[in-house]
Amino acid sequence: MVGEEMSLRNRLSKSSGKPEEKDQGNPTKESLEAPSNGRLDIKHLVAKKIQLTAEAEELKPFFMKEVSTHFDDFVTNLIEKSASLDNGGCALTSFSVLEGQNNHRAKDLRAPPEHGKIFVVRRSLLDELFEVDHIRTIYHMFIALLILFILSTLVVDYIDEGRLVLEFSLISYAFGRFPVVIWTWCTMFLCTLSLPYFLFQHWARGYGRSSHPVVHSLFHGLLFMVFQIGVLGFGPTYVVLAYTLPPASRCIVIFEQIRLIMKAHSFVRENVPRVLNSAKEKSGAVPIPTVNQYLYFLFAPTLIYRDNYPRTPTVRWSYVAMQFAQVSGCLFYVYYIFERLCAPLFRNIKQEPFSARVLVLCVFNSILPGVLILLLTFFAFLHCWLNAFAEMLRFGDRMFYKDWWNSTSYANYYRTWNVVVHDWLYYYAYKDFLWFFTKRFRSAAMLAVFAVSAVVHEYALAVCLSFFYPVLFVLFMFFGMAFNFIVNDSRKRPIWNVMMWTSLFAGNGVILCFYSQEWYARQHCPLKNPTFLDYIRPRSWTCRYVF
Repeated sequence: MVGEEMSLRNRLSKSSGKPEEKDQGNPTKESLEAPSNGRLDIKHLVAKKIQLTAEAEELKPFFMKEVSTHFDDFVTNLIEKSASLDNGGCALTSFSVLEGQNNHRAKDLRAPPEHGKIFVVRRSLLDELFEVDHIRTIYHMFIALLILFILSTLVVDYIDEGRLVLEFSLISYAFGRFPVVIWTWCTMFLCTLSLPYFLFQHWARGYGRSSHPVVHSLFHGLLFMVFQIGVLGFGPTYVVLAYTLPPASRCIVIFEQIRLIMKAHSFVRENVPRVLNSAKEKSGAVPIPTVNQYLYFLFAPTLIYRDNYPRTPTVRWSYVAMQFAQVSGCLFYVYYIFERLCAPLFRNIKQEPFSARVLVLCVFNSILPGVLILLLTFFAFLHCWLNAFAEMLRFGDRMFYKDWWNSTSYANYYRTWNVVVHDWLYYYAYKDFLWFFTKRFRSAAMLAVFAVSAVVHEYALAVCLSFFYPVLFVLFMFFGMAFNFIVNDSRKRPIWNVMMWTSLFAGNGVILCFYSQEWYARQHCPLKNPTFLDYIRPRSWTCRYVF
């Protein structure tokens, strides 16, 4: 940064020094010559203007980079100082913010481990970027592409059928048996609202009075584990399999199951140390959150429990409606991607036996729809859905993601793609692993986090698609972990951002191709009496389609 600043100053001095030197060498010659008739030399004026414009354009990127860097440092330090007031930090003054030598930036606004994540009022990044016309144009391009998908589908249906076919059979199939989803979710939510809270309340009130606090804690901890594994773990999975729900309906149940398990764990994990500290200090008041605080947390778009969160003053219902409308738009967008890009591809693939040629062509043809689905899923859930609930609940901290698209390393991509889940893994998996096994095992802690994340991702896909095909697990656990160590934060050049996007494109193509092939194979090559091995053996490798 110092070198760039010196370069900027040198350029400024040169640009300002050139006219002076020219004037000194020709003291009698004016910069704008006026001929004898009193008219200005238009050609000379235009040339001078072009020269000044070129110099300004040359200095513009350096100037903007310097301003952006210093402004980002100033605002980040200001947020960190103001947030530290909630944790017993020193008083904030303008001088303390501007003192740069003794002012260290806390990475990602992370407080010390004993304080955990700090929540502050801030907007989502895309909401800020969409105020820039250049960025909003990209949003308009995606809308234009959706319109073309709709027109293409209507035109093809009219040519093939002789009429406009406005059927959404794929959506109606994917979200079938929705009443089962509703009562399953209500049961899961009511169980999560009541059982963990009253278990914790009973443990907290009896811990200080118990003559055997360890036995008392182990008993309640065992009951909580039974709830997490038995009620929230096996219950929804059994409903999904017993009622043979279609894929999208299964996704809703399984994703909510995982979310509520993580929420219940966070509630207990954040409040147990408070009760233990209260008992250690012989405090008369037991710090038990209210039911309203726990209920708010269950709906809040975060997986880290706090008694109170920063709130916005009002609810913008037009903003909420816009976010839900965009979620619906993304849903239809994915539908048209499957109709126009995926279905024709896999209808042709199923006519050929499985081979390396078919596989390679399938992967490369799946890259475009795979990337579009990735971007739409990100936008629909991490931006629109979470911001809609944040606005309704007046939840202030809306940093659900960061600028993952600028990542030059997979380590940074994993931190910025999904901040909500990353924070949970960081504080409750990674940090707790280091606390339990000491800080010498950082690599082992990172490996454990990758293993937990990979297993949960593969579990969700296996249950939602009704078959076990560990493509995502292999990509996540092996290639993803290797890239995390190899393509680390030391890679800063733009070429690494290109490499990251290239690998993301290829990875999504592989995932869409392999799972779609397996889905079609199991639909067209069902087994009459399948064994356990048939459920885990890839059917697409041996299936010969029958028509």
